[in-house]
Amino acid sequence: MKKLLIANRGEIARRIIRTAHAMGIQTVAVFSEPDSNALHVREASTAFALGGAASADSYLRVDRLLDAARATGADAVHPGYGFLSENADFAQAVIDAGLTWVGPPPSAIRALGSKSAAKALAQAHGVPCLPGYFGDDQREETFVAEAQRVGFPLMVKAVAGGGGRGMRLVHEAAQLLPALRGARSEALAGFANGDLLIERALLRPRHVEVQVFADALGHCVHLGERDCSVQRRHQKIVEEAPSPAVSPALREELGRCAVALAQAAGYVGAGTVEFLLEGSAFYLMEMNTRLQVEHPVTEALTGLDLVEWQLRVARGEPLPLTQEQISFTGHAIEVRLCAEDAHHTPHTGRVLHFAEPPMVPGLRFDHALETGSEVSPHYDAMLGKLIAHAPTRAEAIARLAHALDGTQLLGLPSNRAFLAACLRHPVFGEGGALIPFLAEHGDEIRTALQPPADAVLAGVLAAAFGAQAPAAALPCPFPRPLRWQHGAQVLDMAVQETGQGALRVQLGERSAVAHVAPGRVRMAGATWPVTAASLGAGRWQVQAGAHTLELTDLSLAPRERAGGASAARELRAPFNGKLIVVHAVPGASIARGEPLLVIESMKLEHTLAAPRDLTVEGLSVAAGQQVAPGQLLITFAAAASA
Repeated sequence: MKKLLIANRGEIARRIIRTAHAMGIQTVAVFSEPDSNALHVREASTAFALGGAASADSYLRVDRLLDAARATGADAVHPGYGFLSENADFAQAVIDAGLTWVGPPPSAIRALGSKSAAKALAQAHGVPCLPGYFGDDQREETFVAEAQRVGFPLMVKAVAGGGGRGMRLVHEAAQLLPALRGARSEALAGFANGDLLIERALLRPRHVEVQVFADALGHCVHLGERDCSVQRRHQKIVEEAPSPAVSPALREELGRCAVALAQAAGYVGAGTVEFLLEGSAFYLMEMNTRLQVEHPVTEALTGLDLVEWQLRVARGEPLPLTQEQISFTGHAIEVRLCAEDAHHTPHTGRVLHFAEPPMVPGLRFDHALETGSEVSPHYDAMLGKLIAHAPTRAEAIARLAHALDGTQLLGLPSNRAFLAACLRHPVFGEGGALIPFLAEHGDEIRTALQPPADAVLAGVLAAAFGAQAPAAALPCPFPRPLRWQHGAQVLDMAVQETGQGALRVQLGERSAVAHVAPGRVRMAGATWPVTAASLGAGRWQVQAGAHTLELTDLSLAPRERAGGASAARELRAPFNGKLIVVHAVPGASIARGEPLLVIESMKLEHTLAAPRDLTVEGLSVAAGQQVAPGQLLITFAAAASA
């Protein structure tokens, strides 16, 4: 293996490049049009343009990837995760082209890549599975009959699914058909396979997965478990190892079952067997036939490089260690930094400012971010992964939360502060977070994100005065009126420059003296590190300490803004995406909470519902259309009292 083509992008491409170069292997990056200047492209030994913007026109084009390998002289292909990493046809095409495939055999991908096939194989080898229906008959009436046999609540899952796509929780029979149709639509869009299965739902389990590794010589080991129970939309955002709920005896049994399943499928390479855990009982969910996003957690705990293991196994070498030689040290936690708001809605845009936290021992940051990066609607919302390792779980939590506080990311919303609040929540701290953790505590966590008054004031002063300190020599004798908005809060204040870089601020009954300098605001005996980025049109995003603020300058705006009445009669696109379903029809009466339309963005479907009882007046878009943030979608008739 002399030259490795990486059929992926972003942080995982950078991660693979790092290990390959350390092993003396040259690398080939591939890229779509939006990624032409991305970090992974600049860091690889060479790069090849795939063309296109959407995944279907670039990273999912088998023919173009093979063209890239031929054109650059690559002799091996690593798929990373996502895209074609679990596509047996791609693996076979790579092998048929005479290249080394860094992954499991196509036969193992087929046997395990389908949730239904994996469950059948597991049951034949004594691996526990939940009762359900995994058959080939995909008619809706069959699912209705099988649901009555399995019982409610149940989960609808895409057979070829992953990343939370194509999953629906169904509590009662009336919800089943809409869930089947929604899951099938999402699965077809995400995986080109609309087949589904249903299984009994556990309402308060943990999500625990086991990392396995096998070579072509018949050896297979497990590298312990990871607890991935903190999720939103069935997608993991916090992962840790070891699980706070797994005893040594349970770990051994989980590992035994995971290895048995892998060996039954003739597995080679890195894979992850995922289980639902309720008490000491566990049940197979699926097996992911690739390297997982959260593999750094296992690397931190074991001291191993799993990408190096992948490359060695692909070259035909035996596993570097036996089961008895694998040891675990300390505790590791990873969080997924995503371009999304506190309600988990994905966002796109340009990164206006990015800075890593101080990289102390025990801290790792896998990302592909830099100031000026574009977050595209064509790919998922994950920006990077921050990982902390420490002797104890409490120390790992504290180290990771502190690192999130010190990460600077401006230009678009992110879940940076939300993740830190999750880590600091007492239920998580006690090791009690189950899969419903965010459903049960999300509102409480969002409330905890509200910044203190001084943080908001410091942010306003930083945005209002930019990077320049107030004039030191010529103080102004007149106060300057300012009016800024943060969320629903409007701050009317008077600010007077008093000389020596000082400002006298009058806000309601409060009077304070603030000293503003580039990068900091000192006020009331406290110093706030501040970083401000202009979003245009009087809008600013400011990080004041650990708090991210969305601020709007209303100083020159009329007191009664004309947009209020019209905003109540309009629905505008909250983010980039493609309209896949439009339920609204002009003239129709819609009840509060009923769906108006469905937007697909970053591989997920998002339903926009009626905010109140309304009548549809006008429709400005059609299904299949791409929409941009702020674009007018629907207008509503005025309320009867208007």
